Amino acid sequence: MKIFLDTANIAQIKEANDMGLLDGVTTNPTLVSQEKEDPEILYSTICKMVKGSVSVETTSNNTEEIIRQGHEIRKYGRNATVKVACTREGLKAVKMLEDSGIPCNVTLVFSPTQAFLAAKAGATIISPFIGRLDDISYNGMDLIRTIVSMLKPYDYLKKTQVLVASIRHPVHVVEAAQAGAQISTMPPKVFDMLFKHPLTDIGLERFLKDWESVKARMAQKVISP
Repeated sequence: MKIFLDTANIAQIKEANDMGLLDGVTTNPTLVSQEKEDPEILYSTICKMVKGSVSVETTSNNTEEIIRQGHEIRKYGRNATVKVACTREGLKAVKMLEDSGIPCNVTLVFSPTQAFLAAKAGATIISPFIGRLDDISYNGMDLIRTIVSMLKPYDYLKKTQVLVASIRHPVHVVEAAQAGAQISTMPPKVFDMLFKHPLTDIGLERFLKDWESVKARMAQKVISP
């Protein structure tokens, strides 16, 4: 499963990218609004930094305008993916953009039928939001399992990747992989949590302490006549 970061912060992206663990980035207008950089410079910088897909969201619900913005977004880089909300107008634009060779990420997906229509439209990526569903007492991961099982028999998953969005904690990442999703996108704080385990910290502290005692003993042997 690929790991994407859901952020527009250059420093956070660079840190994860330098580890060699980052497969792509997703952005949205809210994340971009939190940065001081000019959006065009921001998008161009991210696309140059990251080898994988970088989702840049359109800001219209008009088919013609979405298409126009989609062509503009592709100028940021060949890895720029046009992010489009799952609406009637949006999916019309997705079909036309994909037919012209421009990859799209259909976002704000909350139901199996929306995912099915996005796949039918030829979307390269579909982004079901699980955390927001959990917030309204619906099991968001059930949606991922349903989407994967629904699309798989008809070979839609050969073209369309299921990206699990609105991830809130590491368990979501594990469950996304178990459900067969191809991508998980997460905020940097969740990415950082993937590394953490208290037993790892305790074990490392003990090993380092014991090694210091070994070095002290060896140093004492050198000093002793």
